[in-house]
Amino acid sequence: MTKNPAPQVAQAADGAALRALFDHLHRASRDHAAPTYAQRRDRLLRLQNLVQQHDAQLKAAVAADFGVRGPNLTEVADMMVLRASLADNLRHLKRWMEPKRPSTPVYLRPASGHVQRQPVGVVGIISPWNYPVQLALAPTAAALAAGNRVILKPSELTPHTSQCLADLIGAVFAPDELAVVQGDATVAAALAALPLDHLFFTGSTAVGRKVAQAAAVNLTPTTLELGGKSPAIVDITADLADAALKIAHGKLLNAGQTCIAPDYVLVPQGREQVFGEAYAAAVAQMFPTIEGNPDYCALITERHAQRLRDLLADAQAKGARIVPVGPSAAAPASAATAPKRRAKAAPAASRQMQPVLVFEVRPEMALMQEEIFGPVLPVVGYGNRTEVTTFINARPRPLALYWFGRDAAEQRRVMESTTSGGVTINDTLMHIAHEGLPFGGVGDSGLGGYHGEAGFLRFTHEKSVLVQSPLSLGHLFYPPYGRRFESVIKLVRRLL
Repeated sequence: MTKNPAPQVAQAADGAALRALFDHLHRASRDHAAPTYAQRRDRLLRLQNLVQQHDAQLKAAVAADFGVRGPNLTEVADMMVLRASLADNLRHLKRWMEPKRPSTPVYLRPASGHVQRQPVGVVGIISPWNYPVQLALAPTAAALAAGNRVILKPSELTPHTSQCLADLIGAVFAPDELAVVQGDATVAAALAALPLDHLFFTGSTAVGRKVAQAAAVNLTPTTLELGGKSPAIVDITADLADAALKIAHGKLLNAGQTCIAPDYVLVPQGREQVFGEAYAAAVAQMFPTIEGNPDYCALITERHAQRLRDLLADAQAKGARIVPVGPSAAAPASAATAPKRRAKAAPAASRQMQPVLVFEVRPEMALMQEEIFGPVLPVVGYGNRTEVTTFINARPRPLALYWFGRDAAEQRRVMESTTSGGVTINDTLMHIAHEGLPFGGVGDSGLGGYHGEAGFLRFTHEKSVLVQSPLSLGHLFYPPYGRRFESVIKLVRRLL
C-alpha cells in the first residue's frame, strides 16, 4: 500500500469524495503497478479470512435485509460459491500470473515472444442485492488476484449487508487496496462515470445499458452480468418428476430472485398438466410451509412483490390460467403458534410469495416479455422439437438455458441451434458453481465472463512482448527491394 494519506471514505459518498478516493487508488495503481505474487496472495487471504471469521455476522446481515432468509439458504446461495471462488484463486494464482510463451513463427526466429499478464489498474464493481455477499466479493477476489485496486459499490437495497461489508473490509484493507462506497443509484452512476480501468456491473439489462453508456465516455472496458428470460426445456425423453424437482429448485432458490433462474419452461403439448402436478409435488417436498420458513426467501421489498402481482394480473386479464402451488403463504397458522409466528414474521412473511404456475400464456403478456425475478413460472407447450429452438431464438439471447432429456442427438441439436450465456444439462443453476467454466451472458444478457482463470483474465491486460535476437535476419526484409528480397520471400512462402 502507498504511504500517501488516504481520503476519508464517506458512507454515502458524494461526487467529490468519490473522485478523491478514485484518485488515491489511481495513484497507487500507477506507483505500484506490479503487485507481487506474495502481495496478491496476502490480499486474497485477508478476504478469505474475512469471509470465514465473520460468516455468522454476514449471514445475519443478509437475513436482516431480506426479513426472511435463513443462514442455511445464505450458505448455499452466497457463501459456498464464494468460498470455492476464493480457494480456486489461491490455488491457481501463481500459474495464472506466469508469462505465456507462444511458438514464434519461423520468419521471426530466432526472436522470441511472450505475453505478460499485468493488472489493468483500478476496477469499479457495482454489485446487486439478490446475492449481496457472493456477487460483491467474487468479482472483487478476481480483480485482486489480477493485481488491481478495487472500489466496491454494494446495493442500497441491502443496507445491513452493505454496511457489514464496508466495516469488515475497512478493518483489513487499506483504502488504496480495496474500498467500499455506499449510496443509491446516484453513487453508482457517479462511479460508472469515473475514468476507471475496468467496470464490472451486475444487474438488470435496462440498467446495464445505462452503465455501458456512462463507461463509454471514458472508453472504460466493461463486464456486464445481466439477466433475461432463461428457458428450461423438458424433452419428451425426460424423467418428468426429476425435471420438475430440479426446475422447482432452480426457480425457487432465493424465491426466484436469481439472474439464472428458469424464467419459463417448455414442455411437450399434452403434458403441461402432468408437469404442473410434478412441480407442485416438488414444491411441497422442499417447502412444507411458506410463511416464516427460513428456507424460503422473502421478496426483497414490497415494491418487488407488487410488480409480480401486476405481472400475474396482466397475464390473467389476457387469458392465462394462474395456479398457485404448495402451501399458501397466507394460510392461517395453528392456534398454538400463530401469535408468535405472526409477530416474528411480519411484515417480511407477507413478502414470502406462494409459488405460482401460469398456463395458457401468450407472447404479448408482460411476464413473457420481462424477466420475472420471482417464484412465478410460465408453462409453454410445444408441438415438435423444432418449435423449441424457434421459440427461444425469436427472443433475446438468455443468460442460461436448461435442457432435460435422454436423447443425446436432440441435446446436441439444441446446443448447436441456440446461443446462451451458459447451459446446465439435466439440472439447473449448477454451471455457475464450476470455477473452470466462465460465467457470463451474451447479447442482452451480458458482456464478458468471469470465474476461475476467465475472471483473472477479465481484469488483466495481456501485454505482447517480442525480444529480438542479436542474430536477427530482419534486415533481409528492409528496402531497397530486389532479387535478394524476392529469393527470401520465396523461401518464406515455402516454409509457411
